[in-house]
Amino acid sequence: MTLWNRIEQIFKHKLLYLFEKLWGRSVLDPREIDVQNIQRILVLRQHDQLGDFLLSTPVFRALANHFPQAHLCLVASKHTANLMKHHTWLNEVLVFYKDGHDWSWKEVKHFWKQLRKGWDLTVVLNTVSHSLTTDMLAFLSKAPLVLGPEHHRFEGTTRNFFYNLISPVDDKSKSQSEHNLDIVRYIGVNPDSAHQEITLTPPELATTRHFLEKKGNDHLPLLVVHPGAGKTGNRWPVEYFAKVCDRLANEYDMQIFVTWGPGEHDLGKALLTLLKTEAIHGVFGDLRELAALFAHANLVLCNDTGVMHLASAVGAPLVAVFGPTDPTEWKPVGEPFIAVRSDDHLTPSVTPECVHMAALTLLDRLKDKKKSTF
Repeated sequence: MTLWNRIEQIFKHKLLYLFEKLWGRSVLDPREIDVQNIQRILVLRQHDQLGDFLLSTPVFRALANHFPQAHLCLVASKHTANLMKHHTWLNEVLVFYKDGHDWSWKEVKHFWKQLRKGWDLTVVLNTVSHSLTTDMLAFLSKAPLVLGPEHHRFEGTTRNFFYNLISPVDDKSKSQSEHNLDIVRYIGVNPDSAHQEITLTPPELATTRHFLEKKGNDHLPLLVVHPGAGKTGNRWPVEYFAKVCDRLANEYDMQIFVTWGPGEHDLGKALLTLLKTEAIHGVFGDLRELAALFAHANLVLCNDTGVMHLASAVGAPLVAVFGPTDPTEWKPVGEPFIAVRSDDHLTPSVTPECVHMAALTLLDRLKDKKKSTF
């Protein structure tokens, strides 16, 4: 635990009730907002979990469309900010480093200057958990309007007092993207999409295309398989991945590309050993490079993990195996994304036949749309 984490925990449990009494904001009715006055919007989403973060990206599109005249800035962690470079719906990205050693004096001055640069609206996207650091940044932004959800109140407080626009929380089981969008719906924003999104540049895509041309057969449809997951309970047996990949490669004459993450070398090598079809492979330390690979894929097979959301954010058709996690909440929104789950919610109980059938469904849809590689 870092020094800042220790300070945050002490603050949460000892001093927040005093903050509420001294600086608690009066709650406003969203009908009191003059939309024409909102020219600068700050969005705070610092979660390090890749999936949680990407599920919030539909909010950026919704805000940009509703406030087309506004300058839209995101505050994100070091881990996720790089993915937001060149984003279609963002004008600016500020990095907040959680480790004090990552800050230079120059970065501190720049961050403070930008944080205090006259925001009209600050939006706090706390859906899964509640960050005191994020709330403090909202407070320090000096925005006259601070919007956030009503749930996950801190112990000892009566409400989320840092906000003066408090959105109600719908407890219905639905996509986490929709839960994020509910926050901005409270002020009249009507989203046209709940699809996750990152923006890749033409040079990034061209580099990956050149990489694929060198590594394998660029003229074959591309099947990317990622057998890893941070939680071992979310991992489908690697031999099942091998069975489905071999079958699809035979049926559709597909080029197989195996990827894996840090600490998953043995898992990736095991899959390569089990495959009867020749496959190419690679480890991508940079998430943007991995996203560019997915952008070229005709199909992605993976587990319920952050990589699933990364693939969906570039529109790659995918089949994801789910276990303990409810796909109603965590599956990417959209037709090209299929979740397969067993009745007992255990990943090993999902059969290769079920995943194969889901993959055929997606590949048949692509054939119907006359995708160039088929």
